[in-house]
Amino acid sequence: MQRSFVLTSLAAVVMLCMQAEAPAAEPAALKVIAVDSSASQAANRLDGVVEAVRQTTLSTQVAGAVVALNVKAGDTVRAGQELLRIDARAAQQGVVGASAQVDAAQANLTVASQELERQKQLLQKQYISQAAFERAQAQWDAARAQLKALQAQTQAAQTQSGFFVLNAPYAGVVSEVSVTLGDMAMPGRALVTMHDPSALRVTAAVPQALLAAVNAQAKAVRYELPGVAGHSSPQLPQQVQVLPAVDPVTHTGQIRLNLPAGTPGLAPGLFARVWLPVAGAGQGAQAGADRMYLPTSAIVRRAEMTGVYVINAQGQPSLRQVRLGQVSGDRVEVLSGLRKDDKVAAEPQLAGAAR
Repeated sequence: MQRSFVLTSLAAVVMLCMQAEAPAAEPAALKVIAVDSSASQAANRLDGVVEAVRQTTLSTQVAGAVVALNVKAGDTVRAGQELLRIDARAAQQGVVGASAQVDAAQANLTVASQELERQKQLLQKQYISQAAFERAQAQWDAARAQLKALQAQTQAAQTQSGFFVLNAPYAGVVSEVSVTLGDMAMPGRALVTMHDPSALRVTAAVPQALLAAVNAQAKAVRYELPGVAGHSSPQLPQQVQVLPAVDPVTHTGQIRLNLPAGTPGLAPGLFARVWLPVAGAGQGAQAGADRMYLPTSAIVRRAEMTGVYVINAQGQPSLRQVRLGQVSGDRVEVLSGLRKDDKVAAEPQLAGAAR
């Protein structure tokens, strides 16, 4: 029994020695992010909206019941594709009647032509007077004029029958369908709304006091689309257009920022923010306009304290209090508490555990 106890004690001592000699596991390296600083003069923020450069509300020029509806909201259509059809039976009967009248006028013109030819031959043989020949000539002219008038009416009826079919004016996406099968379509009533998704822009109303700064520093204008991947932070537009007219009621002008084509997730009606340059900001003000940003996931909130874990030169994290500004998408502006060369822990939970 004593021998067994001694062996067990010796084994325990050996295990403790091996654990003491084993090197300590190094803590996992913390993921570090640099403070994002950007020189920006876009201190004036405006609310805007995404709109399509080409957006069309389609209606009809004739009245009738909707008998065929071939699209729904969200469908992609090609140019010239039939969207809906209106009951055109009455119009088709009108075309048939007009065509019959043309046939009758053509027959009358044939008879008048034959009579004119006979009267011409009789006049040459001096069997009839000049007045009789002129009456035959007048009848032929009247028959020809009547034929032309009826042909024009037939063409108008055929053209009007085309108004009962609504086609897409260009390739695009159906935004809204305002009618259902059986609804009565009336001239001017909105039936289908569609837009071209390949050309979108951000539109915002600019106060009169800021128009001069926009015209002078159009390259400093930025936009952002909260919630849209890749556009939740200030972006450079492809083109900036300031409309020359000012609204006399609101005293605002309109600014348009073209968006890149083919960006997923964009649609007319999305909320947008527009950042405008500060009026009168020159090169001297540029240096003081640097702003620092951090991802919102790097912020630590404890009771009334807001801070971040700053990594020192030895790689050790330390909690530092900061003052935050406006949130822009997944980034937040840091007003004070950090310097441009600071390194911040991207995962504050792991940094707090490593202290």
